[in-house]
Amino acid sequence: MPFQVRRCAGALGAEVRGLDLSRPIDGPLAQALREAWLEHQVLFFRDQVLDADQYLGVARCFGEPVEYPFIRGLDGYPTITPVIKLEHERHNFGGIWHADTTYLEEPPKGSMLLAREVPPFGGDTLFASQYAAFEALSPGLQAMLLALRAVSSSARADVSRTREDRIRDTGRTDAREVYLAEHPVVRTHPETGRRALYVNVAHTARFAGWTEEESAPLLAWLFAHQVKPEFTCRFAWSPGSIALWDNRCVQHNPVNDYHGHRRVMHRITLRGDRPR
Repeated sequence: MPFQVRRCAGALGAEVRGLDLSRPIDGPLAQALREAWLEHQVLFFRDQVLDADQYLGVARCFGEPVEYPFIRGLDGYPTITPVIKLEHERHNFGGIWHADTTYLEEPPKGSMLLAREVPPFGGDTLFASQYAAFEALSPGLQAMLLALRAVSSSARADVSRTREDRIRDTGRTDAREVYLAEHPVVRTHPETGRRALYVNVAHTARFAGWTEEESAPLLAWLFAHQVKPEFTCRFAWSPGSIALWDNRCVQHNPVNDYHGHRRVMHRITLRGDRPR
């Protein structure tokens, strides 16, 4: 294959080098990229010069782009969502550890982020392998969690706060006020067969059949466990950089350390299926 893959950390993450994504991606090349993505969970590309159509073409090699439920897409490109923090804003979009939109019945299989404008410093994104987080648990706790389901809500306060400015500017008028979904606490990846923790501090409200008060101690422990440093990698952005992560087994957290500066990213969300 006409590219090289360099691992970034022990648990997940790899940078793909030597590939110009503006050129057509044929069947064997697309298959090789998909295999690398499934193996490393998040792929990074640098120095890519792509217009909107080319960017969508790359995304389609990995899945079907879909619209984000709360924010309008670009004019003419509804499946490309602008993720923006302006100079005067203090909260960044999605600025907390999370897997994307787990409050949907069919959360996305993956997400792709392309850097258009970046601050002079900061603005990195952290990623955490939920394969590694689950596999590090004791057999007894694994067995208990495999029997549980959890309820996710779009109304969780931490996430709602990070969305306020963007919803006011570019919110979709057809979005429901609250989305709720129930999913396994441990999901089995439909392509790799590996198990991953599937709760997150941004969206998970409680275990199904439990109260929030009863759920809180165990959830708090899991939230801290699943983002331990040894399960993570970190990506420093530059214009033209791309990150593609597998939402079925990866959490991410954009670091909000660049107040007073502008950051503009374009995100594509890939259609998923019901977690099992």
